[in-house]
Amino acid sequence: MVLYEYPFNESIRTMLRLEHLFDRLGQLIARDPPVDHHFALATMFEIMDVAARADLKSDLLKELERHKAQFQSYRGNPAISEAALDDVVTRIDHAFNGLNQLAGKAGHALNANEWLMSIRSRISIPGGTCEFDLPAYYAWQQHPPARRRADLVQWISTLTPLAEALSVLLGLLRDAGAPHKVVASAGQYQQSLPPNKVYLLLRARLHDAELIPEISGHRLMVSIRFMKADAEGRLRPATTDSSFELTLCA
Repeated sequence: MVLYEYPFNESIRTMLRLEHLFDRLGQLIARDPPVDHHFALATMFEIMDVAARADLKSDLLKELERHKAQFQSYRGNPAISEAALDDVVTRIDHAFNGLNQLAGKAGHALNANEWLMSIRSRISIPGGTCEFDLPAYYAWQQHPPARRRADLVQWISTLTPLAEALSVLLGLLRDAGAPHKVVASAGQYQQSLPPNKVYLLLRARLHDAELIPEISGHRLMVSIRFMKADAEGRLRPATTDSSFELTLCA
């Protein structure tokens, strides 16, 4: 099965992009070849660029506070486990405190590392990090994998509170949705949304890996058109009925 997610606002879109980058970073750091650690650095710089958005940190802190207040309101409800509530609130508190104690924007401390910034300034230039351009960086790439990995782990430690906050918030958002099976008639699906509820994320889980969903949506409507690639890779509308699992998360 293939899962697609569609954000309904810019804040969730930014969070999903950062989650994607952190996932890539984790995979690259775990590998040994220097080329993988090169792209781990490139990914770290991408995270810093996204995290430089002025209101990102405050937005995440506000969302964590909002979720905590919501869960605290469930106290005393006999249908809800107090132990489960304690676990969720503890995770929210840990993420909030870690992010709140972070000085400045995520990764801001790395800007003082001249060696890293010399790489950052040239990594977007095609071939700009060759050994004759950055001999010190080339020398670093010759170090044993464990040493390179230790350096990377140290550098990204300033980004860890951001990663944890994202993990908690997106996990809570995804858990808030209830999946149900629907059918796209002749490759098309539309669903009206209640005007008194604001959805933040759409999740579509497909059984057919050949289907490619084109998703659009706003406060009152979501629409999905399924496409398939032809022999030349061009997308063509799918015309058969297709069942899939849809989740709307508020």
